[in-house]
Order: sequence, then C-alpha cells, then structure tokens
Amino acid sequence: MNEKRAQLHAQLRAHAPLVVAYSGGVDSAYLLAEAHAILGPQVLGVIADSASLPRQALADALALAEQIGAHVEVVKTGELDNPDYASNPPNRCYFCKAELFTNLDALARERQFRALAYGENADDMKHERPGRKAATEFAVIAPLRDAGLTKAEIRELSRELGLPTADAPAQPCLSSRIPWGTPVTPAALDMIERGEARVRALGFRVFRVRHIVHEATAPVARVQVAPEEMPHLAAVGDELTAGLRAVGYAAVEIDPAGYRSPA
Repeated sequence: MNEKRAQLHAQLRAHAPLVVAYSGGVDSAYLLAEAHAILGPQVLGVIADSASLPRQALADALALAEQIGAHVEVVKTGELDNPDYASNPPNRCYFCKAELFTNLDALARERQFRALAYGENADDMKHERPGRKAATEFAVIAPLRDAGLTKAEIRELSRELGLPTADAPAQPCLSSRIPWGTPVTPAALDMIERGEARVRALGFRVFRVRHIVHEATAPVARVQVAPEEMPHLAAVGDELTAGLRAVGYAAVEIDPAGYRSPA
C-alpha cells in the first residue's frame, strides 16, 4: 500500500496546481487530504451545491475541509434544469457529472489550474459508472484509481490520517432514492431529505428512504435499513412511520430484505 500511496503523491505533484471535485465522502475527502498535504495552496477543493445534496452533508463537508486545512469553494450547479437529468434516465449521473465538470473546467481555466481530479477508486472500475464518461470527456484525472487504491485501502489510509470519513457509509445524492423514469424534482428531493433526517434521528446509520410515486396518492416511502440495524425497527417503527407521514408520505413500507450496497 505504501507503493500505491507513493504513486498517488507522484501523480498529484505532476498535475499541480490542481482542482479536486470534493463531496465530503470517503474517496474525495481522502484525495483532498493527500493533495493538501502534498501541494498545500496549489490545490483547491470544489463542492457542487444543488437540491440533490442534503444541507447537513454540505455543512459536514465544509467542516471536514476546514479540519483538513484545505481551501474549498462551493459552486452552484443546475443539473435539475436539464431535462436529460430531471427525467431520471439510467445514465442520470452522466448529466450530473457533465454539469459539475463544466463548472470546474471553466473555473480551472479562469484561474490557470493545470488539471481537474475526482475521487474514483480502483474498485469503481468493476462497475458501469455513467459519470466516468463525463470525466473522460473533460480529461478529469482519477489519481486514486490510477494508483490502484481500493475502497478498503482508502478507508485504512483515511484512518491513519484521522479522517472521520474512514468508516463513513456511502452516501450518494438524494436523486438516487428516486426510481429510474420517475422525474427528479426539488419537491421530491426535499421530501427525501426531510424524511431521511427523521430516520437518522431515530439512531439508524445505514439506510435509504426510497421515494415511490403513485398517481392516486401522495408518494410512498419505502425504507431500507441495513440488516444489522433492522432489530431496532421493532422499538421505533411507529415513530418512524409517524415521522415520515409528517413530511408528506402517504404510507411507509419497510423493505424486509433491508439495505445492501450495490454489488
């Protein structure tokens, strides 16, 4: 792993000054921390702010960047204004990343940064990622992936650096809670965000509130909880249902299979 980390450092030095697409998640936080340690003021983290990013996640990401000591700026992105994104096709993430990289590319050119980087890791190559196509189109580098660093290794190295994201669960954008083909709207994202805040307040750590739209009623919340946390449902099930109804869901369904990360 030391050799991989050395390769990462070499890549970062070779592409300085550098803009890092930062979300506050496991991968981008580690990438930003390493880039800051190696490049100092020659790295700028940029976080995209839109309705698909929970307010708490934005606040947490900015607080973490301050802990790291890295300079981070927030840019507003408008992917929801793009019908190709809002219609929620299976390649929705392509349009999100294209919007992000369009903004980052303009910023980098204006301020004379040499390259853009994002937090794709070596494990991500096992899966089809629509956002990768956008990264290729904008020549965005993936230093973690190219150094061969896996998610488990990134978590271990993050732990060594004292990053609180070392053991953080994956937290994709709120739009991922809406089934393909169901339009992504600010109102739906707001319901999901408020609903998940209610679930989190009950002590759950790994979960999803799936936003299921029915023509005849208000949306239904389909709740998926990590299998190891499902016993807690017996104690708080009524409170969970009441909380989700309070944010506007017509009904609450508990997925008996629980939540598992995508393979």
